[in-house]
Amino acid sequence: MKATKTLPILLLSLLPSLAFAGGGHSTDHDAGHNMAGMMKMTNSASGQPGKAADITRTIDITMNDNMRFTPSQIHVNAGETIRFFVKNAGKISHELVIGSAEALGEHAQMMRDMPEMQHAESNMLSLGSGQRGGLIWQFTQAGYVDFACLLPGHREAGMKGKIMVM
Repeated sequence: MKATKTLPILLLSLLPSLAFAGGGHSTDHDAGHNMAGMMKMTNSASGQPGKAADITRTIDITMNDNMRFTPSQIHVNAGETIRFFVKNAGKISHELVIGSAEALGEHAQMMRDMPEMQHAESNMLSLGSGQRGGLIWQFTQAGYVDFACLLPGHREAGMKGKIMVM
């Protein structure tokens, strides 16, 4: 009788560990994926996820198959919560990822190593051809924040930009 109660209790005690292991990414990620690097991107000098109730303005961004963002240079004020309204005007998929240059470089390398990787992070937006989407971000400190498309080859072809936080 005691053995039959022990197994369910043991399984229930493992649930918090299993739930944490999934992080905020989809299950398409490799088990060895560096979650610490992703946390650096979402909780750093680049800012933090914003709330819809705090949006101070909207900035439209277009992505295209020329591997460019329009605009690629953006100015915001420290403390502002911005809604980026993003349109993929291209015929192939693109994404917009906000973070430090270092974190974007690390994640771009992971994308090259695992090209089928899917995202589900608050600092990322992936769009197929003709799709539109939004991303809300609060800029907490003055400085520079980078953004890029991290699909293999896109960033290297020039699909990147900079946000100046004043």
